[in-house]
Amino acid sequence: MNAIREWLNPRVAMAATNERLTLVVFTMTIFLSALLLFAVQPMFARMVLPKLGGSPSVWAVSMVFFQAALLGGYTYAHLLNRYLGSTQALLTHLALLVVALFALPIALPSFAAEPPPGDAYMWLIGVLTVGVGLPFFAVSANAPLLQSWFARSGHSHADDPYFLYGASNVGSMLALLSYPVLLEPVFGLGEQAMLWTIGFAMLATLIAACGSLMLVGSAANDTQIETSKQAASPAVAETAVTSRDRAVWIALAFVPSALLVAFTTFLTTDIASAPFLWVLPLAAFLGTFIITFRDQPLIPHGFLLNRQAMIVGLAIFATASVSAMAWNIAMAASLASFLLVTLVCHRELYLRRPAASKLTEFYLLMSLGGVLGGIFAALIAPQIFTTIFEFPLLLAASLLMRPDILDQREDRQSWLQAAGMVAVAAAVLLLASTLISWGIVEGHMKLRVVVVAMLFAGLLYFAGKPARRMAVVATMLLAILILPEGRNESHAVRSFFGVHRVIETPDGTLRLLMHGTTVHGAERLIDEAGNKVAEPIPSTYYHPQSPMARTLDLVRNAKTTDGKVEIGIVGLGAGAMACHKKANDNWKFYEIDQAVVDIARDKNQFGYMSTCQPDAPVIVGDARLTLTKEAAGAFNYLLIDAFSSDAIPMHLLTVEAFKLYVSKLAPGGVLAIHLSNKHLDLPPAVTATIEQIDGLNAVLVNDKPENPGFDSAPSTVMLISRDKATIEPAMAWQGAEAPKSQGVSAWTDDYSDIVTTLLRGWFKTN
Repeated sequence: MNAIREWLNPRVAMAATNERLTLVVFTMTIFLSALLLFAVQPMFARMVLPKLGGSPSVWAVSMVFFQAALLGGYTYAHLLNRYLGSTQALLTHLALLVVALFALPIALPSFAAEPPPGDAYMWLIGVLTVGVGLPFFAVSANAPLLQSWFARSGHSHADDPYFLYGASNVGSMLALLSYPVLLEPVFGLGEQAMLWTIGFAMLATLIAACGSLMLVGSAANDTQIETSKQAASPAVAETAVTSRDRAVWIALAFVPSALLVAFTTFLTTDIASAPFLWVLPLAAFLGTFIITFRDQPLIPHGFLLNRQAMIVGLAIFATASVSAMAWNIAMAASLASFLLVTLVCHRELYLRRPAASKLTEFYLLMSLGGVLGGIFAALIAPQIFTTIFEFPLLLAASLLMRPDILDQREDRQSWLQAAGMVAVAAAVLLLASTLISWGIVEGHMKLRVVVVAMLFAGLLYFAGKPARRMAVVATMLLAILILPEGRNESHAVRSFFGVHRVIETPDGTLRLLMHGTTVHGAERLIDEAGNKVAEPIPSTYYHPQSPMARTLDLVRNAKTTDGKVEIGIVGLGAGAMACHKKANDNWKFYEIDQAVVDIARDKNQFGYMSTCQPDAPVIVGDARLTLTKEAAGAFNYLLIDAFSSDAIPMHLLTVEAFKLYVSKLAPGGVLAIHLSNKHLDLPPAVTATIEQIDGLNAVLVNDKPENPGFDSAPSTVMLISRDKATIEPAMAWQGAEAPKSQGVSAWTDDYSDIVTTLLRGWFKTN
């Protein structure tokens, strides 16, 4: 019947057509804008990643920058909406888009050739600002600006345009999820930048169309809009916005944004610093907006609220007791809590949204909360916590973001009693810590696990009582902070490149260097007879019969001139390789993280460097940059040992990187690549890469000791040389074979495929 009426009444039919056109154009524009906004983030981070050694902090700092730029865009949109008329706002924004076109295509600025040594937070922010700042700022303003223009368009849904935020987040998710599976494996970075430029030009055209529809619609429907407003209530009532409302908006955006950075750091530290892994939490984060920013959420809000205390408490307990054995459980609990908390906070934001007249202010304060959360998790937390403690801290803070607390449903007396409970618990925990430090009570991981588990049970019991619930979760955090993780943890430090811990095994026989859940080195303190070890013996991957140690002998045997053997080691770890030194060797070490250098040189932590090579030079910086400064043919043996960590620096495995390494080899020299990794199957990619360089010979050695353990761990090492005779004896070693590329494409600075490598590694170990 409606179709017949529209056919009989041309004016009605024309109005309906205009409404459909307006909705389609605005939706397409917002979708494309979000697509570009979130495609540029992993693309530019991928460009800058090689300059900073593949550190997970690259993405954490990049997210803070993009959040800050988003805040700038939202502020700009709010000012346009508040102080300029429709025509002026449209012309101003189009002018900004035209200026931004001259900054394209996106590329690294010229000063980004070499970062400063040590922490590179401000350098990275400068690179992001110059390299991508203006185009990103221009695109970031579109979501609130276009929604405010839609509110002026005279469309029948103009009173409540928040539903368009769903189109924005669908575009964002599509961009993020397609990057690792479509853009990165198929297109090089230069091609990606050109595609982005074309998309930006299309966006500018669509924005001009939206602006025209807004101007025509608002002029033609002013009277009609006023009449409809008098006849019916708007979707969101026009009520005064208080300072408390604004503070709540900021807080509700702060917690999930900070959690996003903290969870991403946790994830990328323990697998790989690659866009594939960076985008997954961000895509899930954006997906929560799609689920919650609608009249009927896809997941009932009450269902989430009823389970929040249990899931958050479980995640805090899991992260407090995480070990290599429990990593998968901790990750699952952390992921569930991250998603649940984000859903709860974003639904509360939607339920507390203002009328359309305050739309740009609402998004501006949301963005402000997001920036503050990102700054806390990416820049402040690493300076004050030696572990990723911000993650359980933010989970606990999320329990404050519930309606029973935001709406002040409990009296002051209850909160005073809760504060007293926390004070008493803190005193008890401090007493226990003191007794442990005095040796009266034995400190052990089990003690902390038991205490946190008991508090978790209490959290479930008090889940429906806000004040007591917060008291219990605060005590859980205090227990994690105060009670020792183990009786022998002697050192923990956090740098731009991650968290490093030096711990002893429960029986006191071994000291370990841990990065996340990965062992980077070990030293035996007590031998099998129970005696203290006088001279350190290289262990784990570096034991005397390991491929890396035996290759040193191959090089020494092949040396026929002055007898001096020049050795370069990229990746210091605990310094175990230092104790393979012989009289005619000259050694030089390269390490990107000064914190690792300090640990390896400290005789109270590890004895390898202080005992075997106390005066050996250690050059701090990224290997690609520091090796460039070495003379051609400088090394008889060059070991690249930067991949046993889970967060691998992929830029050290490209064609350009291998050309650099080979150029530094003397005649008959050997390049050894340590490829042991529990998540990624690296040998095929490395084989495909070195096949792009003429004249190289390679042997792949899978070392599997008879009694594997900390004294002699299995390892995978590829030996590469232009002199086939030098490495040919290695083919007789157990586990040696000719490497195969298995149809994998070579990696370059412009192209890599982490997804296939990760999947091969998963199938190989399962």
